[in-house]
Amino acid sequence: MKNSSLHLAVLAAAVVMLAGVTLVQGKWSERWRKISREDVERAAVLLEERFPEEFGDWRSERELPGDPKELKAAGAVGHVSRLYRNDKSKARISTFVVCALPYDASAHTPDRCYPGAGFEIGESEHRVSVDLGGGRVAEVFTGTFVKSDQTLRIFWTYGIPGETPDSGLEWVAPQIARIALAGEPAVYKLYAIADQTRIGPSQSMVECESFIAQLVPALDAALAAGDPSAASPSLPADEAEAPTTDSAAID
Repeated sequence: MKNSSLHLAVLAAAVVMLAGVTLVQGKWSERWRKISREDVERAAVLLEERFPEEFGDWRSERELPGDPKELKAAGAVGHVSRLYRNDKSKARISTFVVCALPYDASAHTPDRCYPGAGFEIGESEHRVSVDLGGGRVAEVFTGTFVKSDQTLRIFWTYGIPGETPDSGLEWVAPQIARIALAGEPAVYKLYAIADQTRIGPSQSMVECESFIAQLVPALDAALAAGDPSAASPSLPADEAEAPTTDSAAID
């Protein structure tokens, strides 16, 4: 009798655990929540049409090609891929941004995709804060990836709607992105990539921080221009693998 009761208790616990896992997985993949494709597409259009070509000391030099297979695998609804040059330091930073559902945006991280492209992890990823001014801070991950004689410094972060329509995007770097971003209708995922081989470790950090600090306010203004609801919770970007060729790095 005791063995029978114990068996039933174990079975009940297994059922509860399975139900919990199913609910969590359903939330991660948006299975239980109706997603408005129109919201994601609207955010993607805003990204592609309004992503600034100039901001602060940075100017766009050229568009960079995106890999259709990578974009499809990432579920990217919209994307921007460009090379920028700093007017003062002459440093170059490539940026790769996608707009996607949170599950897709958080599915890949550089420590997964770059080794698949032949890179080895140099400096392990860690979180840093970038001062945006006005009391705002962007949370970003950074790390380095090495292949033959090239080392890339990569910053990446996720953009989600702020608490109020006029507060702009909030840039976060959650440890478990799939859980932290699961409630968002869409996400912007942004990479800033510098060729650390050419400018050194310290300068690569400085340039990437400068790029993010000057880009974010300009992007907020561009998204909100002429459309007060553009930065609202109906607006929102991972991951396609970011560009891994030399053309994506500082020249």
